[in-house]
Amino acid sequence: MTAKPGKRRLAFLRLAVLLLMTPPALAWNAAGHRLSAMIAWQRLDGETRSAVAAILRQHPDFSRWQARGKGADPDLTAFLEASTWPDDIRKDKRFYTAGSEQPTPTLAGFPDMERRLGWHYVDRPLPAGRRMPASAGVLDRQLAVLADTLSDPRASAVERSYALPWLIHLVGDAHQPLHTASRYGPDAADRQGDSGGNALKVFNPWQERYQTTNLHRYWDDLPGPPWLRGSKLDSAARSLTILYPAPGASTSPQQWIDESWQLAGIAAYPPSDDAVPTISAAFHANALDIARRRVTYAGYRLADQLQLLLKGASRRGDRRRHQEAAQR
Repeated sequence: MTAKPGKRRLAFLRLAVLLLMTPPALAWNAAGHRLSAMIAWQRLDGETRSAVAAILRQHPDFSRWQARGKGADPDLTAFLEASTWPDDIRKDKRFYTAGSEQPTPTLAGFPDMERRLGWHYVDRPLPAGRRMPASAGVLDRQLAVLADTLSDPRASAVERSYALPWLIHLVGDAHQPLHTASRYGPDAADRQGDSGGNALKVFNPWQERYQTTNLHRYWDDLPGPPWLRGSKLDSAARSLTILYPAPGASTSPQQWIDESWQLAGIAAYPPSDDAVPTISAAFHANALDIARRRVTYAGYRLADQLQLLLKGASRRGDRRRHQEAAQR
């Protein structure tokens, strides 16, 4: 059966974007998070954009974000740079890693200086049904905590300006399959698993510079090149929303994580028993499609959540101020 012209055009556009955005070496940790943030920003209404901007302007690193992002719109620049901030502080000497480094002095505007590496993931076991120790990662719980902080009109400016970049970032992490799962071997003594694919080496012939990598990094690298900014970022985000329409009614963070975990079980691992699996053309094409769909969905859902949380907080804050004024 011959494909209809509209479907052929959509298939061609999908292929063109996949080829254009195939990453040279790095990192969902930058391009993927910026894409999700840009998609969210494009969908936010004016009231929520203003609320987001007011919160981010209180963040201690707001001026750093402007210097690095160099965007014409300072509010959009802050939103995009905030999306990668929780990864950026991994190499920032102002911060420390609990358990391996001594705490650093708490600077003005921060609640503390810990890098909070356990917030980025939650390891649910593969295959399904394995009973393993509780994950050291708390991505699922932290998404709820951050949402509560942003929706609480009594939260301080420091608490909200710290919570918002983390929420922007962790919504993206929740949509990456290997931020939600680890695979365990058949031996009951295997209590460590593969740490979300970090312990599984793979050979990726589609990557010229870093062909030998681990599976987790392979997935992190899929959405686009690290230099994706400015008009190219805007165009790429708009192309993704054409390719991947919104998935319907907004769902909960727990459902995002469930989706990612299910994808990890059926599509994240190369179908090979080799000690170092080779990424095939078919696997790579499917992984690219999944990664970009998940990045896009993260953007849609981030916008929905921010509009729900910040409008609700604003209304509750107005009611509280009216009540306090009436009592005076």
